[in-house]
Amino acid sequence: MPEIKEGFPREWLEFEDPSNPEHLFKCDITWLTSSWNCIYGRGCKGIDKEEPDAGCCSDGAYYSDKSDEKRVASAAARLTPDIWQMHSRGYRGGKLSITEIGLDDDRKTKRIDGSCIFLNRSGFKGGMGCALHHLAMREGTHFHETKPDVCWQLPLRRSFERREVGDAELLVTVIGEYGRMAWGEGGADLDWYCTSNTEAHTGSKPVYLSSKDELIQMMGAPAYKILAEACEKRMTLIKSTKRKNLPLFTIHPATARGQ
Repeated sequence: MPEIKEGFPREWLEFEDPSNPEHLFKCDITWLTSSWNCIYGRGCKGIDKEEPDAGCCSDGAYYSDKSDEKRVASAAARLTPDIWQMHSRGYRGGKLSITEIGLDDDRKTKRIDGSCIFLNRSGFKGGMGCALHHLAMREGTHFHETKPDVCWQLPLRRSFERREVGDAELLVTVIGEYGRMAWGEGGADLDWYCTSNTEAHTGSKPVYLSSKDELIQMMGAPAYKILAEACEKRMTLIKSTKRKNLPLFTIHPATARGQ
């Protein structure tokens, strides 16, 4: 089925951070209770039709800050040729060389032969896909410890707002879907995108469960507990609702059409 156009209604859950009364979380529960799942290697068409096996890794990843770059460099130094296809090209003069300057002079992972330097191409004996992901699997850790922030968070999106309430100014952390619009002008140029495609809404678990580890990293365990309990109640009510035509809940259109 065709990709669902953005701009559809969504439900949001807002609550106070258990550890900070001046911090709020605003979470898109339409997205977080959807059945999206990553289908890389299982039908993903890639954001660039010329490089379908690159998935969303065709441009390299921009680092969020210096600590992000440092963590990725540390992980890259632990990669070996058996799980990193571009290992020999990741070094220059015996020194690790994985970074280049991208748009707006921001630092990012290098792009080699049309895709990220860490992307293992189809047919590589060590396995296709992100070498840093393979490293996490080999070391028995979660990939948030090895991959760039943007890579382990996608397609979750964390953004920040400021809200004036009386004389106070509160920080609002927004947890939502990293849809096409979130990419800015470049989003419209993506040949295919998964979050609003029915093909990717086939997961056996809703996003708030399948991405539990990532969400805990993004918002902390106490806040995640509140989110998960609210999502669980919502899922239970949706399943028990007999009058399916009654719009009590806003279901992600791609999930609704993908079922």
